[in-house]
Amino acid sequence: MGTPDNWRKSSYSGPGDGNSCVEIAPRPPHIAVRDSKDPARGTLTFAAEAFTPFVEALKAEQHP
Repeated sequence: MGTPDNWRKSSYSGPGDGNSCVEIAPRPPHIAVRDSKDPARGTLTFAAEAFTPFVEALKAEQHP
């Protein structure tokens, strides 16, 4: 998979978080995810229909 040009950083990556965040980019039919601190290290890809349940599961773990 080629590297998407339209990476978006999480809205949680504010002044206190600096660059410690993840970035996502749509790459139909997938969503690409990478570490913003080391974007060249690797990329995870999710089928688009699996990405929302993945994010919702992460949110549920943070706020039981």
